[in-house]
Amino acid sequence: MRFRDKIARFMWGRYGIDGLYYGLFISYFVLIVVQRFIKVDFIKAIISLVALALLIFMFFRVFSRNIAARRKENEKFMRIWTRTKNFFVLQKNKIRDIKNFTYKKCPACKAALRLPRKKGKHNVVCPKCRNRFEVKNWF
Repeated sequence: MRFRDKIARFMWGRYGIDGLYYGLFISYFVLIVVQRFIKVDFIKAIISLVALALLIFMFFRVFSRNIAARRKENEKFMRIWTRTKNFFVLQKNKIRDIKNFTYKKCPACKAALRLPRKKGKHNVVCPKCRNRFEVKNWF
């Protein structure tokens, strides 16, 4: 039996790698890099303990057989990660489109709408909830 087959047999019924694993790995890597630049030994020791705890938790999750609990953890993480990522993507788009478009929120569903930058009052229909509202652009 090849080594790859042995690994596959060992991992059968275990949770494996998911989005939270990658998030923990990136956090671990950042902590290790930050630790290299810190001069104070006490803070270095704390950072290395936190990094070690992250590493242990990562391996615990990968080899866990409690798939339902690991899936719940990953869903919570992915909800938070998706909201955070979408916020920064929206900010990047606002900066990119600052000359031609303005971004407004729908008062009913709070969806971000990209509207052409035209001076004056405009009636807008939200494509998400079909709510009609008025938008005032000053410039």
